Amino acid sequence: MPLPRALRPFSHREYRVLIGALAVSIFGSGMWAVAMVYQVIHIGGGPLELSLVAAAGSVGLVAFVLAGGIAADRVPQRLLIIAVEGTNLAVIATVSGLAMTGWLQLWHLVAGAFVLGVGAAFFFPAYSAILPRILPPEDLLAANGMEGTLRPTLQQAAGPAVAGIVVAALSPSHAVTGVAGCHLLAFIILNFLGQHALAAPGSATAAPAKTSFFSDLREGVSYTVRTPWLLWTLLWACISVLFLIGPIEVLLPFVIRDQLGGDSRMFGFLLAVMGVGSAVASLVTASVRLPRRYLTVMMACWGAGTLPLAAVGLMDSFWLLALALFIFGATGSVGMVIWGTLLQRRVPPHLLGRVSSLDFFVSLALMPVSMALAGPAAAVLPIWLIFLVAGGVCPVMAVAALLVARMSVDEIAHPLDRRDALPAGAEATT
Repeated sequence: MPLPRALRPFSHREYRVLIGALAVSIFGSGMWAVAMVYQVIHIGGGPLELSLVAAAGSVGLVAFVLAGGIAADRVPQRLLIIAVEGTNLAVIATVSGLAMTGWLQLWHLVAGAFVLGVGAAFFFPAYSAILPRILPPEDLLAANGMEGTLRPTLQQAAGPAVAGIVVAALSPSHAVTGVAGCHLLAFIILNFLGQHALAAPGSATAAPAKTSFFSDLREGVSYTVRTPWLLWTLLWACISVLFLIGPIEVLLPFVIRDQLGGDSRMFGFLLAVMGVGSAVASLVTASVRLPRRYLTVMMACWGAGTLPLAAVGLMDSFWLLALALFIFGATGSVGMVIWGTLLQRRVPPHLLGRVSSLDFFVSLALMPVSMALAGPAAAVLPIWLIFLVAGGVCPVMAVAALLVARMSVDEIAHPLDRRDALPAGAEATT
């Protein structure tokens, strides 16, 4: 009996190993998000110290993500992924040991968070680049959908919940030890990846030419700029991150307090609703075939999905706000699953790590900018107007991207269904 479409990637041994390790690792990351907070508090830290630790992780991620993309195109992705997981294990185990012995200091956490951020910068491009090497093209959509289901479920819900229970019942150091256990298990599982994945990216017959860091980076940027569907999707991502992240992360708690009379529990519940929407939509997307009009569907989901946010600043109903966030989470996830699949199927394999890291860098670089601008903007503008602009700009940009990049023509010229798909990497620059 054939497997349901969403489960077809599990018929491949290498994928089962990879997704099993990823699930354990992101569960540990979810635990770390809570354990780290209470570990900082346990050693006497406050908001400033907590911000310092969180910022160290972000700096490590942003500073090295482009290097991570270049490494994913130069070094066997299997080795990169295992090395990152081993480094994560060493960092968390060290923090756990220091915490258990009472020797942990703030600088230990800052340094550890920085190294974890650097590890993430190398892990994600390598993970994106290795999937097309271990799965046939028709299973990539389901694989990306499965990741999109696991991440909010394990990293945003289950991991933090378990860590909270462990912290309350035992101590923050015990929760950190649990995180170390997760990374140990993930490290062990990853070592079962088949040796064929050790082959270097690119041609299997010719040794790759020796090039510099900047020439490799320039090649990735040049390909992105010359490829309209890719360039305009990244431009849309820039606009959406700049306009949306700050209002959601910074201003939404004040909407909940002032318009709904809610508190932190309501805020957490609404974020969970958004996460549920994301997980459900990812699973549904994994269960169907890639749409024939894949670029149009992707941009329509992203653009239309932000429209409910335009009314957030005017809502006085909890259920309407929950529905708006559910729609935003669901449509955003559908677009992201399709987007990840397009990168893996239309970007040449020898460029995939760099292009993936550019995508990651664009989102990360503007996220803190958006959050930094949201507060000052709310000091001079009404919150309802900020949400109205944020929710209205993104659909306009989505339509502009569709038209300027001629995406409707491009997707017809480059079909990706099983019957007439181009071989991975065969697409000429358009």
